[in-house]
Amino acid sequence: MHIWVDADACPKVIRDILFRAAERTQTPLTMVANHSLPLPGSTLIKQLQVPKGFDVADDEIVARIQPGEILVTADIPLAAEALEKGAVVISPRGEKFDTGTIKAKLTMRDFMDTMRASGVHTGGPPTLSPADRQTFANQLDQLLR
Repeated sequence: MHIWVDADACPKVIRDILFRAAERTQTPLTMVANHSLPLPGSTLIKQLQVPKGFDVADDEIVARIQPGEILVTADIPLAAEALEKGAVVISPRGEKFDTGTIKAKLTMRDFMDTMRASGVHTGGPPTLSPADRQTFANQLDQLLR
């Protein structure tokens, strides 16, 4: 088992939950980002720093992730690619993505991109709430059992 994290946009509070879970369960964790991140001193927790560029981190994750490994990302296209490779994917809000619903999520994402491109203000995602953090922690614990 291995945990991969699309770390460029991963909230700090979620990273902290991931660090504690990796240590508690002795599960290797790799943070993939295009900038340096502060990491705890642990042999289980590593960073893979990639060059800046569109989808560079995503491409690196897809190239390395194996079936059954866990990916934490809010990036819907990356989630879809990881699912195709047999990975388990959860969002920083604790939503578990699956092959049955990812196509609908991709369609909605593309629709929202089209709306934004035409000048419609769609707003961003809501602030990460304490309930979201708890849902994420619970989902992660369930996956690591």
